[in-house]
Parts: sequence; C-alpha cells; structure tokens
Amino acid sequence: MMKILIVEDEPGISAFLRQGLEEESFEVDVAETGAEGLTLALSGEYDLLLLDWMLPGVSGVELCRVFRKSFRDIPVIFLTAKDTAEEAIFALQSGANDYIRKPFHFEELLERIRVQLRPKINDQSELTLGPITLNRDTFEVYKHGVPVSLTQKEFALLEFLMRNKGRVCRRSSIIAQVWDIHFEYNTGVIDVYINALRKKLALTDAENYIQTVRGVGYLAKE
Repeated sequence: MMKILIVEDEPGISAFLRQGLEEESFEVDVAETGAEGLTLALSGEYDLLLLDWMLPGVSGVELCRVFRKSFRDIPVIFLTAKDTAEEAIFALQSGANDYIRKPFHFEELLERIRVQLRPKINDQSELTLGPITLNRDTFEVYKHGVPVSLTQKEFALLEFLMRNKGRVCRRSSIIAQVWDIHFEYNTGVIDVYINALRKKLALTDAENYIQTVRGVGYLAKE
C-alpha cells in the first residue's frame, strides 16, 4: 500500500484530504507544522509528500529543500493559494515535482498523485496477485505456474488492476486507461471483461482476488 504524508495546518483541508485518500486505499499520515512534517518526512517511510506552502515555523519550501538533500526520488506536490507563474517556478526550483492551487478538485489532485507514483509501479516487469503472476515484458500470465491465455484487452485490464493492487479502481479510470475512452460511455463492457477474466483465471469463491465494489468499480486484493 502506498503511503502519503500530508503537511497542512488547516484541519478542515487535511481531514478532507485524508478521508479522500484513504478511500482510495492510500495509507495517510498528517502533520500540522513544518517541523513535525520534516521529522516525519525524513523517516523515509513515504511514497509521496503533499505540502502546504505556508506553514507555521518551517515553511513548505524549506521542508522540501531539506528533504530533497536526503530523498531525491520521492515525489513532492505543493498545495498552495499562491497563484503567480513566478511562485510556481520557485516551488519547482525548490524541489517539488508538481504544484496545485487552492481551491482544487480532489479528482484532479488524485490524478496528479497517480502520475507521480506511476513510475514506481511501472518499473516492475512482473506483477503478482495471490497465485497469479503477470509478466509485462513477455505478456504472459500464470496461475500456480500454469499459463493462462488472455486476449490483449483482458491482459491490459488485469495489468491495470494488478498495478493498482489494494486500491479501488473506479469505472471511469478503467475505461480511460484500458480502453482510452475519455468521454461519457457505457462502462458495462468492463463487467463483461471482468467476468471473462474470472473464468479464465478459474477464480473460486475462496479466491476473491478481483472484487466488485458496488457502484464504484473493482479492487484487486490478496
């Protein structure tokens, strides 16, 4: 499970972010001051930092600069009410990977987070889900070492679910990422492919590795 640190001194914003990210299956810690956030960040336990720019004591920019000296590859996203191009450039020069202005839509922030975390996931050539193994280089799938024959689209769907293992994949995200459809569309086709995947993988009731989240989407979980 990916772990995110939020450093934000407005309790309403941090509570909103925490709830939303936990619903997306992220593990979340919250710090209310720059000093507390820096201590937690330097533990090296996090996959991504969300930093408010204006913090009591140590500012988000100072926190980012110190953090970057030890952790060069962990993404940092600034959350701020500052809105000039110069300030955006300053934030990026301080070591941030991205910058989003308040107020913002949670869905936009979520996509920005996924973009930053995607390289970590995409570096893996082999993905596992219980007894199921998927090799992204050879386009092979095995269950208990026995090969499973999938169509190209079934493979892409399984890969997407496995890359997001432990996280609910919304129908809108599945249809956009697997089918490359970015407009309103009947997502019932996803159900057809999910049923085909379950049959080809011979999943029993006890092997609930691809779970339905009613009204939302699907979850790959061990």
